[in-house]
Amino acid sequence: MRFIIRTLAAAVALWVAVQVLDGIKITTTEYSPEYWGTLLIVALIFGLVNAIVKPIVKALGCAIIVLTLGLFLLVINAAMLLLTSWIAGQFSIPFHVDDFYPAAFWGAIIISLVSWVLGLLIPDND
Repeated sequence: MRFIIRTLAAAVALWVAVQVLDGIKITTTEYSPEYWGTLLIVALIFGLVNAIVKPIVKALGCAIIVLTLGLFLLVINAAMLLLTSWIAGQFSIPFHVDDFYPAAFWGAIIISLVSWVLGLLIPDND
């Protein structure tokens, strides 16, 4: 159940980023069932990328993260969003992030903030 709630929260965070930024697009009819399905699939891909690839990148970039006092994590988050866009493109999912800055960079910040706020609002049964 927790996985489903986190995926829905990620989908909402992605929706906010799509609404706020011009560089992040879902190229289906807005607010159709296909639109929401695309958001859910992209949220699943984004979750898998963050679960599998992100820890490896963070381990390899540990020195840079420490040297920049954690600011390099913003670059890593943006790279994970671009990787999600690339994977979605490989599976012909109508989701696209235009470029690193401003779309991926600010998109990653928006998604992180919205996910954090939703995490505070959603009860955790731990």
